[in-house]
Amino acid sequence: MSKPRIAVIGNPGKWSTEVLATALQQRTGFRLIADLSQTALDLTSGRLLFEQHNLCDLDGIIIRKVGTDYSPVCIERLEMLRVAEHAGVRIFSSAHSLIRLLDRLACTVTLHNHQIPMPPTLVTESVETALQQIESWGRAILKPLFSTKARGMQVLNADQGRKVLESELIRYKTRHPVLYLQQQIDLQGEDMGLVFINGEYQGAYARIADKKAWNTTIHSGGRYAPCQPDPDTIEVARRAQAAFDLDYATVDVAMCQDGPVVFEVSALGGFKGSHTGSNIDLAARLADYTLTQLRG
Repeated sequence: MSKPRIAVIGNPGKWSTEVLATALQQRTGFRLIADLSQTALDLTSGRLLFEQHNLCDLDGIIIRKVGTDYSPVCIERLEMLRVAEHAGVRIFSSAHSLIRLLDRLACTVTLHNHQIPMPPTLVTESVETALQQIESWGRAILKPLFSTKARGMQVLNADQGRKVLESELIRYKTRHPVLYLQQQIDLQGEDMGLVFINGEYQGAYARIADKKAWNTTIHSGGRYAPCQPDPDTIEVARRAQAAFDLDYATVDVAMCQDGPVVFEVSALGGFKGSHTGSNIDLAARLADYTLTQLRG
């Protein structure tokens, strides 16, 4: 084929979105960053419109971001992309696969069903059941079903007392009806992101927590660093991402006394961790992989 036209679905102006668009432009001469919040799906004509472009006429689409924040509306945006997929546009990764990742519970259930080791987890709508589990664990993390970089997460400690915990859970339920709790494990101030393209391991980077933060995210003052996971950890991460049929994936892994545990799999993680922590140019690698797939 002639040089393909490949769009990046992302957040204009954001580093990971822009470097991928640049990598594609260098290889094809075509550059388009489409913000899904600004698209219109015309089902009468079968067009998915962004500015003057019909995304259904493109050769490929790489999904980097579907919004500035994760929320249920992101799933609706991905549903619209299924129209382009049905029209024959190759989407990296497919909208169908990504829909299973955006909701934390859907991701967790898939990992559980594929026997991937995770921190002890409880999902309930019952405040009393949640209270009993927190008292049993000692410390727990409440997690929204839609969030990134630990936003909206809350640490609860059994030492706070039952009345305080009950009040916190009731307050939390006003915004998050489903209570998703994981036992807080000792990260020793560090966890890892392992990166895969088409199931092939590309490398890893560490996230080092700020001394005052309970989590390792950059949003909470963490920093990136190099790391070299052992073969067993890489294999656990490989199996985790394989459960979702993704073209690109980052697997968040932490080490505990019993070995590696997986927090989540993401197909929308940024490239900054790999670039800063391990000097991996994922934008170039993903652009090359995409072109190879399209030329078949």
